Amino acid sequence: MAIVFTHLRSFHAVAEHRGFTAAAQALNISQPTVTTQVKELEERYGVELLVRRGRRVELTETGAALFDISRRIMKLTEEADELLLSSGHLTIGQLRVAAVGPFHATDMIARFLAAYPAIKVSMLLGNSDQTLQRILELEADVAILAHVVDDPRVHSVPFSTHEVVVFVNTDHPWNARDAVSIAELADQPLILRETGSTTRRALERAAEAAGVEIRPFLEIGSREGIWKAVERGLGIGVVADFEFVAHPRLTTIAISDAAIRTEYRLASLQERRNSPKIEAFMETVLADRHTGR
Repeated sequence: MAIVFTHLRSFHAVAEHRGFTAAAQALNISQPTVTTQVKELEERYGVELLVRRGRRVELTETGAALFDISRRIMKLTEEADELLLSSGHLTIGQLRVAAVGPFHATDMIARFLAAYPAIKVSMLLGNSDQTLQRILELEADVAILAHVVDDPRVHSVPFSTHEVVVFVNTDHPWNARDAVSIAELADQPLILRETGSTTRRALERAAEAAGVEIRPFLEIGSREGIWKAVERGLGIGVVADFEFVAHPRLTTIAISDAAIRTEYRLASLQERRNSPKIEAFMETVLADRHTGR
């Protein structure tokens, strides 16, 4: 007894849009058709998938588990459609890239679009935890992360490694120094990204190994906010060396006695690594890296 694809598609639309009316509009079919198909799916298997809460619809435990599966099915169906329509030459389609920052990501996307100009590309920015979650939840096709992922569901390859440095404004007493020890950071007003940031995670790991307690003076959820706070003299920032852009009011300083690094990696779901557009992105970006472009 195989599941009927049209019924699964209707369930998926209701779960995705949290309502029967919105699902019908998305599928361009009538609302009674959507309602009937979902009801038949529930009756066929003797399960409850959805619960109405006023105008909204909520998933039951079984419904949530089925939605996890249906998202993958619908994504694979979309990729099959793109492949067939483009005859395997990637002349249509959309690639969604999640990244921990714009620095590497914009270069990678530019290289990819130079080779595949007909593909529409969108980029979602966030910290490492958010970026990883986006490929796990199929919100993105490819992720640009700054740490190794220990998750069997994820395929990743290294792209580059970078040193973590601190930076201060020109009025800070450390402005003329070339390096500081990690122990010296313990008593300083550190301005860090939120928990989940790769750079912060790398700093805290190194500090713990050195027996140094790191306590943020300020937590700011964006690189731009940290740069502005440091420029105003509120404290000391932490950044991967390649992310630092020359500024007349800011100076970078190396950390002399601890190897603090971030490793940038390209990642996708294991089950989607052979998707034509994901393979094309990986191959284009890594080929350009190897040739030094």
